[in-house]
Formats: sequence, structure tokens, C-alpha cells
Amino acid sequence: MSETTTNTSNGGGSGGLLGSIRDGQWLDRQKFAPLRYAVPGIVPEGLTVLAGAPKVGKSWIVLDWLLAVASGGVALGGIPVPAGRDVLYLALEDSDRRMQERSRRLLGNEWRPDEPIPPRFQYMTVVSPMLLIATIAAWLEVYQSGLVVVDTLGKVLPPAMNGETPYSRDYRIMSELHAVAASWPGCSLLMSHHDRKAVTADFVEAVSGTNGIAGGADTVLVLTRDRNQPAGLLQVTGRDVHEGAYALTFDGGIWSLDGGSLAAASEHAEKRRAEIGVGDRSRDIIDAVCAHPDGVTAPDIAAKLGIDVKTAGAYLGRLAAAGRLARPSRGLYTPPIGSVGFGNTQLAAVEG
Repeated sequence: MSETTTNTSNGGGSGGLLGSIRDGQWLDRQKFAPLRYAVPGIVPEGLTVLAGAPKVGKSWIVLDWLLAVASGGVALGGIPVPAGRDVLYLALEDSDRRMQERSRRLLGNEWRPDEPIPPRFQYMTVVSPMLLIATIAAWLEVYQSGLVVVDTLGKVLPPAMNGETPYSRDYRIMSELHAVAASWPGCSLLMSHHDRKAVTADFVEAVSGTNGIAGGADTVLVLTRDRNQPAGLLQVTGRDVHEGAYALTFDGGIWSLDGGSLAAASEHAEKRRAEIGVGDRSRDIIDAVCAHPDGVTAPDIAAKLGIDVKTAGAYLGRLAAAGRLARPSRGLYTPPIGSVGFGNTQLAAVEG
């Protein structure tokens, strides 16, 4: 069997319409390099979107990652990052003063005590929307690979062209960014972006704008945290990555993994995902359900919390509709399905 298949009767041959077909024999012989990560388990090579509400702490978390990658340090207080690489931070909502203050705060902690700001950390605070992709490409021409963060994408999204729909504009820009990342194997491009400010069972639906933003990315991260609360959650999905959800804590600008590792943070994620964005009564009900993974009913919750069955049923129904709880069968409620990410074996491999 040949390595390629062509249709000579329809203009085939090496230059025909089917000249680029590859067959199973060719594919079976290939040896592809494993997926590379800028931040192991979180930010892989390719194009990533990080979505979250304004002031949730997105700029803090990406700066933590950038400094860890530039210095070869530790990200989120528990993820060892390989030897330092060049990074570029397009910090379009920051000033030099704020950048210095935040960098020093992040570097002066227990896992990076009093380190100087690493020289491989580079940043810009102004980029023209029409020159975003050219700027990133020019930097990669010099440094060949590394981590590039745009904060925020909304600051530099160019206007739609004549006759172009918002979806087409979003997907076009994401496709162009994706092509830049693909040109440099091992390169990671991360676009920080806002969310829709709406509760949804599918966290990917939280990404603001049209589906062209999330659909054009290789990986989607969603960061959530209630206002003025330290407890947060980072959810990960993508074409090549293992899906995961990780409980985080935000303290004075510093994000850290609950439990100090991806594995521990994953174990805490199920309850955290259910709790964020709900009131005290809902939290009590979620706690009660999570304590019984095999499932509980409205009468069970009513008896446990001292409320009437009708009230318990109403809360359970709303929480299930919002994806805070699962309802595997009529009247039975369990913790949310699919919120725990890597298995222990995969996490061990990621954490090295």
C-alpha cells in the first residue's frame, strides 16, 4: 500500500487535490514528541485561552506562571517548572510601577524567597490591535520558543472587517494566533480574556464573546472565585490535554494550589466547583450531598438540615440545573460529575 493516495482521474498526482492524503501505514510509523508544557499540567504548547471575571485574579495568576517559567521555579506554590525559558508578557492593563510591585510580591515568598526579577522575563504595556500578531511573531523569530501571554485579549481584538460577523472575526484572529504558535513547536501562547458573567453547567460556555474564541483555542482555562473570597477554582480542558479541575486559594495576590500539588488540588476541586457562586444555604446542601457520593434525596437533606422537604427539593433542583450537583435519576442527587481531573498515574507523570 502506498504512503499517499491520489485520484489521477480528477487531477491527482503529487500536485492534485488528494496529493496530501496520508494513510494508516504512514501514520503508524510516525514518532511524535510528547506534548510540552510551559506550566506542567496547566499551560501546554499551542494556543490557550484563560477566561475569568474582571478582578478575579487573572493577571496575578499569569504573572505567577510567567515568573516561574522565566526563572525555572515553582508555579502556584506546588508545580515545579523546568529550567528557565524566555517569556513575553503583553500586560496591556498595567504600568511599570505595578509590574515591579507585583513581581516582587510574587517572588518574595516561601517557594521563591527574595529572588530578583528574572532577566528572561520581558514585557510590553502597549501594543496596537492591528500589530498584535506581528508583534508576537517578531518576538518568536528572535527567541524561537517560550511563553507569550496577552492580558487581555479584549484590549487588542481588531474590529471586524467589512461584512465580517463577530464570530468570523473572533475565529479569524484565533486562527492567526494558532498559526503563529504552530510555527514554533513548544511555544505556548496564552490569551487572558473575560467571562460571560453567567452561571453555566459547561464551564467552556463561560468564555466571553462568540464561540470563535474558545473554538479557536487548543486549550481553555476558566478561573472562578467569589468576590472578596479566597477560594478559587481553575478548570482545564482542550484538544490534547487531560481535563482537570483544581482548587486554589488567593491570598494577597498569590495563588496557590490547595494541598500544595495538582493531585491534592484535584481532590478538593469537586466540592469547590459546587460551592463557588452560591449562598450559605446552598453551600450547606452541597456539603451534605458531597458527604454522600452515592446520592441523597430531598427527604435526606431535609432531615439533616432541619428544613422542610419542599424547600430541600427546590434547592436541590436549582443546584442540579446549574451543574452544581448531578441528578443521575429522579429524586437522587450526587456531587457534580466530571469535576475531578487527572488520575493519580497521570498526575504523577505531570509532576515528574
